[in-house]
Parts: sequence; C-alpha cells; structure tokens
Amino acid sequence: MSMHRVNSEHGLAWVTGASSGMGRALALRLVRDGYSVVVTSRNHDRLVALQQEAAAEGRIIVLDGDVTDPQDMERVLASIEYDHGDLSLAVFTADVAIPVRGDDLHREAFEQSFAVNVNGVVNCLLPAVAHMKARGQGHIAIVSGVAGYRGLPGNAAYGATKAALINMAESLKPDLERIGIRLQVIIPGPVEATGSARLGFPGVAAISADAAAGQIVAGLRSKHFEISLPNATTAMTRLARWLPYGAYCSLIERVTRKKGMPPVSTVKSAKSAERPPQAV
Repeated sequence: MSMHRVNSEHGLAWVTGASSGMGRALALRLVRDGYSVVVTSRNHDRLVALQQEAAAEGRIIVLDGDVTDPQDMERVLASIEYDHGDLSLAVFTADVAIPVRGDDLHREAFEQSFAVNVNGVVNCLLPAVAHMKARGQGHIAIVSGVAGYRGLPGNAAYGATKAALINMAESLKPDLERIGIRLQVIIPGPVEATGSARLGFPGVAAISADAAAGQIVAGLRSKHFEISLPNATTAMTRLARWLPYGAYCSLIERVTRKKGMPPVSTVKSAKSAERPPQAV
C-alpha cells in the first residue's frame, strides 16, 4: 500500500501542545508551508497570540483542550471534523518533563508524567485514528524523545513515558498502515524553549525550536518511520542503545562524575516557567 504523506494541498493539520516551544514553532512552520492548522493546549491566551502572529501568512484555528481529558479530545476532533474539514495530519507534541531521582521519589511526578505523555497521546490518538480510518488515509506523528532509548538518572518518569511511546508507535505502525494511516515517531534531543524541559546528557547544546520544527517538517515528508533530530545527544543515546549494561552503567557513572552533576538538562522552557508542569 502506498502510504499517505501529506503536503500543504491536503489542507488540515492538528498540533497539540502548541502554546509554546516546539509545538508552537511547528504550527507556524506548517502554516507557512500552506496548511490550515488546528492548535490545542490549555493556554487559550497563548494560542490566540499564535493565531494573531500567523494571520498574515495563513489560517490557525484555536481549539482549547486538555490532552489528559479523553472526552475533551473527542470534542476537539468532533469540532475539527464537523466544523473545519478532514484531518490529514496530526502531530502530538504535548508533554511534561518532571525530574525524578531514586533518592527522592514522589508518586505525583509519575502520575503527572504518564497522564500527559502517555495517556495524553492515547486520548488524541483514538479519535484521530477513528476519523482517518473512516476516510481511508491519514498521517500521525508522535513526539517521543532520546530519553526513551535508555535509562538516565533523573529520567525515571520522563524516560519511561518516552520509551512507552516508542514501543507504542512500533507496535501500531503495521496495523495502521493496513488501513491507510501513516505513523511516525519523532525523537528530539534537547530543544530550546520546548513545551517542557527535555532531560538528557548534561552540558549538551540545544537546538532552537524553529530548527527542530524545520527538521520535523522535512521528516514528515520523508519515508522514514523515525524522525530523529540530529545533535550530540541523539547520537550518543542512539549508540548507547547497543551497549551491554555493564558498559552502559560505567559510561553513565563516568559522565555524571565528570560533569559533577546529575544528567538532567539545564535547558529551561517557557511553558515550564509559566505554570505547574501538569498543565498542558
């Protein structure tokens, strides 16, 4: 089957987590490429500001919503379907990154991380797949992260959610292809002003949100299942996937000791600064 790869003439895209960072940059990039873009987050004011910024270049449709609420996402998709047209592309970028260390465990950090990063994707995925299945075509991309490749100190919750998304996407890909829906997974490393702080190797330079958005758009047009945003962190973690546990644990110990700090990125984000991490 020839897989559906969207371009601007297909019309309508949906980006979650679009109030700041990579999601916001991606929405703007898609508008500039000719799409009409539905943007979703809990921050109405930021979405309206995004809509106004893009007004001279194209159409952004603001549909407030909380990805942790499945009924809210069903409502958003129903509004897309009945008020705005057929959805061709959906990119789920909404996430949170809450550092979790073994010597300071908190249940809330795990609950919030899984509620947004995993259940939030599922809540968007189900109505999107149902809509695209009825049409016989569509294109979905899920944002995971390099933290999902292997465990890192400080990433007990965030990394677990990103690993779950990679596994979920790998498992769903053949089934969705059979019904005409293309599925990709996006693997960013540290990105400046992302929707939430990305956790990873310390001291690694982040790329800009706009640069990340450009690489994502290029990846959406490619034949690749995995859209990897190349940088030092991505390269290191990809290689680390193949190390035996003894070598990998020794590497992490050396890196953290050399840096004199836990391997948690110091990159801060607009969203993480503006409100508690559970709000998306």
